[in-house]
Amino acid sequence: MPGSIRMVRDKDTWELRVYVGRDESGRVRHRHATFHGSKREAERALARLVAEVDATRTSTAASAPRAWGGQTTINDAITGWQANGWDDLSPSTTRRYQSIWATHIKGSIGRRRIATLSPYDVEQYFRELKTKGLSEASVRQARAMLHRACRLAKKWSGGVLPNPVADTELPAWRLDEKVEIRAPELCEVQALLGAAEDEDVRLGAFMRLLAATGMRRGEACALRWSDVDADNGVVTVDESIVSAQGRAAVKAPKTRASIRKLACDPRTMQILDQLRGEQESLAEAADESLAPGAFVFSFEPGGQVPPHPDSLSHGLTRLRKKAGLPVDIHLHSLRHFHATALDPVISEAQKQARLGWSTVQMARHYTDGVAAEDRRAAEHIGVLLG
Repeated sequence: MPGSIRMVRDKDTWELRVYVGRDESGRVRHRHATFHGSKREAERALARLVAEVDATRTSTAASAPRAWGGQTTINDAITGWQANGWDDLSPSTTRRYQSIWATHIKGSIGRRRIATLSPYDVEQYFRELKTKGLSEASVRQARAMLHRACRLAKKWSGGVLPNPVADTELPAWRLDEKVEIRAPELCEVQALLGAAEDEDVRLGAFMRLLAATGMRRGEACALRWSDVDADNGVVTVDESIVSAQGRAAVKAPKTRASIRKLACDPRTMQILDQLRGEQESLAEAADESLAPGAFVFSFEPGGQVPPHPDSLSHGLTRLRKKAGLPVDIHLHSLRHFHATALDPVISEAQKQARLGWSTVQMARHYTDGVAAEDRRAAEHIGVLLG
């Protein structure tokens, strides 16, 4: 159980802090205590507090159903999952699952006992969600959550409980019922980049990089100056930014496929170089320095704080209105544009590697340079964007 101490006010007063888990909204919670005495005594007090919290947490976890059997409900299974495994999820996944549970599961199928549910009942529930207007993606996420909870309940019950979700199928969505993310036209992307360049050098560079490389929003937010190889026209993607407790947090990529080196066209590298000059001037004005590990798109002098992904999304909304573009264009649309534009230029395998998809069966993590196909992809996109 992690804990920490720090001195407050004077040398004999200490703040003790112990991590106790996450609340229902996914926020991290700590238990705090103040101790008066020497540092060694404070460390002993911290150890006692850690043991006390650990015992309390074990007792709380034990309140989740342990007699897994005929009376266990879907809500019981999800509560058990929260106490044993929920912390392994990323903050964004936790928030999404919490929202799905509270909105679509807890007050309906969540009250049903797992032993009484059949695949027919579960599929009927999925159709009810569709009738209410939920998208295919949302219903698919609800199914994934139910399947995981019931699979865990089956395991914890020693096979006594069934998993009624395992063999279920989702309803079919007709093409006119699906909300598809379309790839923007080249003229739309160029209009967006023009509006971004006119408004702000940081926003202009960010939009250009997404369109030129197909990066995910969080990957671009995590880019550091040490990841930019201006001499060879290459950027390295090995981190991502997620929203955690309302703040931007750095995390490792989910799969090895997401770690990659990307060739960039000369114009994109020139725009990044212009941004670096702006960032260095901003740091100097604040009596700071721009370290190699500074975040490229940081709003803070010195670049030590990564940008929040939502702030860049809000920026696109502003630019979209300014350029008179349709509302179905957002940051992820630039990734779709990039993927579509590369279809006639490089192989499908190389496109998958460039975009960081985990389904490609080839070497995705370059260590000794960039594949010739990837360089050709960068040059092609650079010509298109101008």
